[in-house]
Amino acid sequence: MAAPLTLVLIVAVTIRAVLFNSSLAELISERVEVVSPLNAWKRVVEGLALLDLGVSPYSGDVFHETPLIIYLFHFVIDYADIVFMIADGITAVALYLAVQDYNKGVFRKQKYALEADRYPHDCLELIRTPKEMYYIPLKVALFYLLNPFTILSCVAKSTCGLNNAVIALFILSTIKGSALLSAIFLALATYQSIYPLTLCVPALLFLLQRLYIPVNVRRPSFWLFTMQYAFMFLGSLSVIVCLSFFLLSSWDFIPSVYGFILSVPDLTPNIGLFWYFFAEMFEHFRLFFICVFQINVFFYTIPLSIKLKEHPVFLIFMQIAIISIFKSYPTVGDIALYMAFLPLWSHLYRFLRNIFLVSCVLLACSALFPVLWHLWIYAGSANSNFYYAITLLFNVGQILLVSDYFYAYLRREHHLTHGLYLKRRDGSEATLVLK
Repeated sequence: MAAPLTLVLIVAVTIRAVLFNSSLAELISERVEVVSPLNAWKRVVEGLALLDLGVSPYSGDVFHETPLIIYLFHFVIDYADIVFMIADGITAVALYLAVQDYNKGVFRKQKYALEADRYPHDCLELIRTPKEMYYIPLKVALFYLLNPFTILSCVAKSTCGLNNAVIALFILSTIKGSALLSAIFLALATYQSIYPLTLCVPALLFLLQRLYIPVNVRRPSFWLFTMQYAFMFLGSLSVIVCLSFFLLSSWDFIPSVYGFILSVPDLTPNIGLFWYFFAEMFEHFRLFFICVFQINVFFYTIPLSIKLKEHPVFLIFMQIAIISIFKSYPTVGDIALYMAFLPLWSHLYRFLRNIFLVSCVLLACSALFPVLWHLWIYAGSANSNFYYAITLLFNVGQILLVSDYFYAYLRREHHLTHGLYLKRRDGSEATLVLK
């Protein structure tokens, strides 16, 4: 499988290199769907200019990236194009290796269940075969590298690509069973944008389940392991934050980065749910609704963790999707990360109810974003309501997509436990309803 993956990487790099050297690069870097006030490249350049002048990059209201990002590009500014292409490559390879290892675990677990005769005989057609699972890691890498959203994000040099690489390395470390590396990469992802903090729960669930695979060794208790992981995560986060302080000799980055993410002061239009709502909001209601909007990302973690406690990798997918929908400054690069996981759930297609409708909605909205933006900003024949309406529809489409996969996953698990053809007590055919 190394040769096909290498070919996909070469094709992906070629496409990006051509676009970097075309006249489209500047246009793409200005698109509000692709960059946000948080991760736009021109803001990074502005921060670097201030740093070179000996002024804190956080002294104005332009730069809102983390100190490690600005010091990284302080040394590699001339090779920024290559850095973003490498970041996409790292993300794809990490996802490829993670899915490969995950599939091995799924196949092993399925084999044990078949040997123990745990599955009803009428649901054997739901069992996944090695041939079916063989190309899934490659498809995941393909879905990420050749996704137009990923390509646009890379060409715009959005720092979202670097965040995706860190999250992908966190997923790989978790699935490989390395608690220390998992905690370090999760701390780095949290340091970048706060919201990945919610991934702590599925990581811990996966590591605990991997830890409790029957082996003849002594294992730590649940609470001891949880405390160890929390200590590694918080310790890593503290080290990274302190390193940022020593680089800047100031704590200015905390309100400029995290305060900016949480308080949403910049209402530049984007594909998120915040900007229009708070542009119209009365100031004395603002704090209340900021809390209501921000809590969305974190609120679903507990119920989903309870429902999917035995399926932590699917929970990671759900959490990444929720973050990309409900974060304060989302871009298409965030969406590309969770969409890369869709081939992993290809066995759920028979249970999806709205996939055609949702696909059409997402494609239509993606095409209409630049059209309605042009009508509003340049032609003057529309207003912000038009653009926000398509934004709402796009996010509704994402919510329907994620909830449809959630329903399909739970339905398949139910059939694997109770049989594929359900009947009522009177012998008539039963209908399965998700409540």
